[in-house]
Amino acid sequence: MGKYFGTDGIRGKANAELDAYRAFLVGSYLGYWFSREGRSKIVIGKDTRLSSDMLENALASGIAAYGCDAYLVGYCPTPVISYLTRTKDFACGAMISASHNPYYDNGIKIFSREGIKMTSDVEDRIEEYIDGKVTLEYKTGADIGRVIRYEEGLEDYLNWITAEYPIDLSGMKIAMDCANGSACFTAERALTKLGAECTVCNNTPDGLNINTKCGSTHPEAFCEFIKQGKYDLGLTFDGDADRQILVTPQGELVNGDYMLYICGLYYRDKGVLTNNTIVTTVMANLGLFKAMEREGIKVKQTAVGDKYVYEEMAANNEVVGGEQSGHIIFLRHAVTGDGLMTALAMLKIITETGKTINELMEGLRIYPQLLVNVKVSDKNAVLKDDEINELIREVTASLNGNGRILVRPSGTEPLLRVMAEAETDEICAQVVHRIADRIREKYGA
Repeated sequence: MGKYFGTDGIRGKANAELDAYRAFLVGSYLGYWFSREGRSKIVIGKDTRLSSDMLENALASGIAAYGCDAYLVGYCPTPVISYLTRTKDFACGAMISASHNPYYDNGIKIFSREGIKMTSDVEDRIEEYIDGKVTLEYKTGADIGRVIRYEEGLEDYLNWITAEYPIDLSGMKIAMDCANGSACFTAERALTKLGAECTVCNNTPDGLNINTKCGSTHPEAFCEFIKQGKYDLGLTFDGDADRQILVTPQGELVNGDYMLYICGLYYRDKGVLTNNTIVTTVMANLGLFKAMEREGIKVKQTAVGDKYVYEEMAANNEVVGGEQSGHIIFLRHAVTGDGLMTALAMLKIITETGKTINELMEGLRIYPQLLVNVKVSDKNAVLKDDEINELIREVTASLNGNGRILVRPSGTEPLLRVMAEAETDEICAQVVHRIADRIREKYGA
C-alpha cells in the first residue's frame, strides 16, 4: 500500500484526510496522465454521502484543467463505473465512495480501462504529485477539458445487467434494504423490470443516513422486518452496492460463505465450474472448506480483499469467488463485486432449481467465529515471535481439526486481528482470549 492509496483507493474522513483540494490533485494528475497523447474521457460516479458532491466537483475540475473530459454518471453503485470503463471508450474511471463506512468518511477508487483497480505505478505517481514532488502545467485554450453529464451511463448498466440475467421473477416477493446508498438508483428498477414484486426499505438518502443502522453491515432491523412479512427473499446492500447479503424468509442472514457454497454446487452440477474450484479468502468459515471437501470441490484461499480474489480468479479463469462479507465476483459477467449481480445470480439459481433459499443452504454448517482486535506496538514483531507462534500451534492442535486460529495484521491500523473458529462460542472465546491476552501482555500499545 502507498502513502495515500490503500487496497481500495484513497479513503478517510471528508475534509480531514480527504478534502476537496486533494480530490482536485487526484483529478489533475489523471487529466494530465491520460491527455499525454490527446484528449481522453474519464468517467466519475458517486455514492450518496454528503461530501460526494463536493469531491465530484473537485475531481472533475482537476481532470478538465489538465486536458481530459470528465463524464459524470451521478449517484450509482461502484460496479457501474467498473462496467463503463471496461466496455465504453473511457481511459479510466473514478468512484467517490467510502463503501460501508459512516457518512462522514469518503474515498476515491480509480479503475483502469479493464474495469479493475488502477495499477500501483499510476497511484505512486499521483502520490508524488500530491506531495509536491512533481510539477504540472494547466492546459489552456482549446486544450481545456469539458465536464459532461452522463446519466445515460446508468441506463446502459441497467440494460446490460438485466440482459445478462434475463430471468422471470413474476410472482416473487422480494424485500430489499438499499442502505440509503447507491442501490437506491438501481436495485428496485432492475428487479421490477424482471417481474418481481418489490418492497424497498432505506431508499431515501439525505447525505447523512447512508449505512446508518441499515444495509448489509447493519441488517438487524431489516431482518426483523422480513420476519413480519411474507417474502421469498430479502436483499441487503452496502453503501456503494458492491456487496450483497441475503436474508431468508425467517430473517436469517445468508452471507458470502453460503452463497459461494450454493454457487459452487450449482456450477459444478451445470458442468461449468472451471478447474472444479471456487476462490475465497483465509477468513472464509471453516464450515465452507469442510463442505466443499465433502462435495469434491476445491477451494483456493487468498489474502483478505476482493482485489486478491479477482487476481486469483483471473489467473486461472475461475468462474466464481468472493468473500464472507458478500463481495462475490462472477468472472463470466464482471471483474469486480456487484451486489445487484450477486442477487440476480442467486435468484437465477432459485428459479432454475425450483428450490428455496433455505433448501439451497442445506449441507453447510457454519462454525461459530470470534474476532478480537489487539492494538500492538509492532505488528511484524508479533508475527515473528517464536513464543506466540508456538502458542498458536498449541491452541490449534487442541481443536483436533474442529476449529482453527488465524492471526493477521490490519492493513491500515496498528492492530493484530485474532480470529478463532470452533464448535461452540465458548471454545472460541477461550482460545481467542488465550492468544490475544498473551499478545497484549508482550506487545500491547
